Amino acid sequence: MIEFEVGNQPFPIYAFNAKENQQNLDRQAVNIIASGPSIAEVDFIPLLDTATIFINGSISLTAQYSFTKVVGYVISDARFILHQPDILNKYYTGQPLYATLAVLEALVSAHPEIIKKYHHKMRIIYLVDRPWGVKGNDSEFSLLLLGKESRHQALNRKTPLSAFAKHAKFVIDSYHQPSPIGLSLDITYGFVEAGTVAYVATQLAFSRGANALHLYGVDLLNSSEPRFYEDRERSAPTTLNNVISNTIVPSFNLLAKTYQQYGVRVTNHSPISQSLSDFS
Repeated sequence: MIEFEVGNQPFPIYAFNAKENQQNLDRQAVNIIASGPSIAEVDFIPLLDTATIFINGSISLTAQYSFTKVVGYVISDARFILHQPDILNKYYTGQPLYATLAVLEALVSAHPEIIKKYHHKMRIIYLVDRPWGVKGNDSEFSLLLLGKESRHQALNRKTPLSAFAKHAKFVIDSYHQPSPIGLSLDITYGFVEAGTVAYVATQLAFSRGANALHLYGVDLLNSSEPRFYEDRERSAPTTLNNVISNTIVPSFNLLAKTYQQYGVRVTNHSPISQSLSDFS
């Protein structure tokens, strides 16, 4: 648990724990909605009553459609808060929010009222190879976590992913080139990064006990195009082109194969990126 100070008042936010009763999705199918341009072509009407996890700007779809089972909203990169400052003000209304500490830091700065009002609906998620995922070495709460003497060294330390190869909660391909890839079976112990927040949301859904995962808007091949809620003049930068073939696609293939062994099928519904993966 970390306490964030807003207006001289502390607001606690707890780490994600899959054992919390409220986190159990009870073997439901889950739709994970990303922000690729193909989202504009999806017929959402048949999907509205299915458990849904939104990612970044896809939460704006709640203004157009009445989703009845919003079970999560995932933000892992603080740059989203900086590049889209109005998204949360307009569309976030207390949906269960799963975010890294870097994201929560940005929220404290940009939207303190959201922290004050909805902190009880938020859970902290973190990178397995960088505990708590704090990127800001001068963050106010880094002192609370680590103390003055050790914070700079500890916050910049990154454990090699291969070090988790024997951990029961992770599946790691240490031999993948140019660098190891992997996935989490329970992000209570951290998530594995692959270059896209959709990968984080998929691990979250599995950790919470979903029985099928349906991905929408994970387009990849047209990552240079604006997201469905952006235009060319106001689109956030992306680095996806640099990691698609080396990291994202092999990571999703490993994830889908592994989760299927646990009886959980992962389906990619994007007409743009289906050809890239071994699952569809």
